[in-house]
Amino acid sequence: MCKTEPQKNKTLPVYSWEEIQRHATKDDRWIVINGYVYDVSTWSKKHPGGEKLLANCAGQDATDAWIAFHNDKRAVSKYLGALRVGLLRPEENKESELIKDFRDLRRTVEDMGLFKASVPFFGFIMIHIFLLEFLGWFTVYQFGTGWLTLFIASLFLVSAQAQAGWAQHDYGHLSVFNNSTVNHWIHIFLLNFFKGVSSSWWNYRHYLHHAKPNRIRKDPDIRLAPLFLLGDKIPVEWGKKKKGGLPYNCQHQYWFLVMPPLLLPLYFNFEVPYFLYSRKLYGEMFWMFAFFVRYVCMFYPFLGVSGALALYVWVRFLESHWFVWTTQMNHIPMDVDYDQDYDWVTAQLKATCNVDQSLFNDWFSGHLNFQIEHHLFPTMPRNNLHRATPLVKSLCQKHELDYQSKTLYRAMADIVGCLKVSGDMWYEAYNM
Repeated sequence: MCKTEPQKNKTLPVYSWEEIQRHATKDDRWIVINGYVYDVSTWSKKHPGGEKLLANCAGQDATDAWIAFHNDKRAVSKYLGALRVGLLRPEENKESELIKDFRDLRRTVEDMGLFKASVPFFGFIMIHIFLLEFLGWFTVYQFGTGWLTLFIASLFLVSAQAQAGWAQHDYGHLSVFNNSTVNHWIHIFLLNFFKGVSSSWWNYRHYLHHAKPNRIRKDPDIRLAPLFLLGDKIPVEWGKKKKGGLPYNCQHQYWFLVMPPLLLPLYFNFEVPYFLYSRKLYGEMFWMFAFFVRYVCMFYPFLGVSGALALYVWVRFLESHWFVWTTQMNHIPMDVDYDQDYDWVTAQLKATCNVDQSLFNDWFSGHLNFQIEHHLFPTMPRNNLHRATPLVKSLCQKHELDYQSKTLYRAMADIVGCLKVSGDMWYEAYNM
């Protein structure tokens, strides 16, 4: 495992955790990696993963997050050298037994070659996505525009869009090719051109989620208030303050009418354009526009412009259901809390659960049913996640960590169940 290169200057100042934790403000941010202290106050604005990612780790040990997110650690270490300001006090630089064992586990999976992608596997993924899209177009071309034909075509089209969503996730995590540039370009192609969304927007949100999953104010994926209150902290806080204008004790019922049907249409058609415009990412706006041109050109001969756009809206509506249930079943039912500065392993296990492996579950979820392994090793190609599972389970058993794996039905049902529990907590606090 690559360590950061030591500075020539051997007289670096030594800091305690108490001193380091004072540097966790908007204009003053220190982090610790492999026992070295780094001042990332200025660099955070240039960080490829976004400024907020480093802000969320300020005053904390970011070693395992740094290892998890960076494939080419030697190259990244060159940037770190100029930011180094000191050393963590030796007596405070002690790894827990859990972290020692986890780092040994990481070396083991690296030696097993589990960070090497399968070319045939990812080649098949891409081919089957394009085939599904073609079958959607061909169904309309061959059989006309009757309602049944369009419904069947939309099933092919939504499957193509959903599978492209899982595939872009692989390239966004740089887990397919050794060359990061190639991963980035395919990521842009799949998200911007094939799906009509933004790779920069996805990177911004998704890496924040991975670094601090289910942590209030740090994970954008759990910012569902004021529509939904998650976990056992926010509902009680809002209830005591008589805050919120919705009957949250009924949120498990109106969930079906809000999140699954509306999330992607709102993201893709409102949040993403605003994100790109506010950051002046006009190149990505062009590729998003190219997606709509492509979609209209595919179906204009049969449906006209308005019909092609209506088909797009219908497909996105269906995909939103698929996306929401699949992505939320691994996280919403888990621990939702403020950042307690847990170690990397504990933080990921508290916030994630798996769904049992099967050929359908793997395909339906894009292997996100192995959410625990994916969160522990975010750059591991998804075709290898199942091979890491026995080792991760053994680690959890040794350290008495809760490793949860559920049926697909149970995982989805738990979303509704936990919403009800949280809503009842709000109601009780509200009426105290």
